[in-house]
Amino acid sequence: MADKVTIQQVAAAAGVSTSTVSNVLNGRSDRMQPETRDRVFAAIGALDYRPNRAARQLRTGQTKTIGLIVPSVSNPFWGAFARELEQAALGHGYNVLLGNSERDPGRELGYVEELWDNGVRDIVLCTSLPSLDHLASFVERGLKLILFDRPVQPGDPPLVASIGIDNHVGGSVATSHLTGLGHRRIAFVSGSQRSVNRTVRHAGFLAAVQAAGLDAAELPVWAGLPADADELEAPEVGRRAVHDLFSTGPPPTAIIAINDMTALGVCKGIRDLGLGIGTDVSVVGFDDIPLADLVSPSLTTVRQPIARMAALAVEQVVTRERTDDRESTHAILLRPELVVRDSTGAAPAEPTRG
Repeated sequence: MADKVTIQQVAAAAGVSTSTVSNVLNGRSDRMQPETRDRVFAAIGALDYRPNRAARQLRTGQTKTIGLIVPSVSNPFWGAFARELEQAALGHGYNVLLGNSERDPGRELGYVEELWDNGVRDIVLCTSLPSLDHLASFVERGLKLILFDRPVQPGDPPLVASIGIDNHVGGSVATSHLTGLGHRRIAFVSGSQRSVNRTVRHAGFLAAVQAAGLDAAELPVWAGLPADADELEAPEVGRRAVHDLFSTGPPPTAIIAINDMTALGVCKGIRDLGLGIGTDVSVVGFDDIPLADLVSPSLTTVRQPIARMAALAVEQVVTRERTDDRESTHAILLRPELVVRDSTGAAPAEPTRG
């Protein structure tokens, strides 16, 4: 077997120093002349050079890897985000390691400990837990946390970054769409509201309700059954919510669900009662997963620009490595977009009970 090509041989072939080759390999070539960078790439290709990742980790204590912790890829939204993040990361020469936390702080901590022990210093954490106290010690030791879909909260460790949408706007535009269609009896179905993003979406719902001159106290909010809400899958949360909402009190003519998977369960519950979606009861979801446009009737929903958010998360990692930026906090808040489809329509003259 031929001897392994070394970085010194690449440098000699390109007529540059080994530090210049190292800068190119690690994405720090923005300040060198383009012809110098091109010579290095040409030498790498001609010699078929493969960097020794293990040696790099021994030198730096770090890997060119991004950790990604999501609640669960069983929700297509998180699977789609993981795919977009990996695609963006690969474009910058990074790999991605994925873990599912089920929104459990103990599991989040376990994954962070494992990633840290393997040299990973950049983690995209998709969490909505109100507190990050369980991870504070790692941030103090140099872990770069990029929070996704959760704005920085008072009491969070310093220097964490956050990327997400304005959930308040999302809840508000969904509600305003329904009030604009004449709905006055609107239910909000969230399941457990222990998470930050669910609380903020509900606040947006309340703001739009009040702006439309409705009494929020008269509108039902279904937050799950205390005994088992955390054990239910999102579609079952939506289905059970419909059965409860239509068996007690005046029935709603429209339902806003906390996410698309819950909204699909809401649609199933409406069908169970023999009612029409978009006619008897309008439904709005949140996320715009691929299934939203494939079901019938297609789902009106609030779209999160996941490709853009994934790219921004990776840019946070790349910027930190290139500039050694560890002294500032970055918060990026994007505006969501309402996508109107067939699951919403004008309010019926009288609410229909199944």
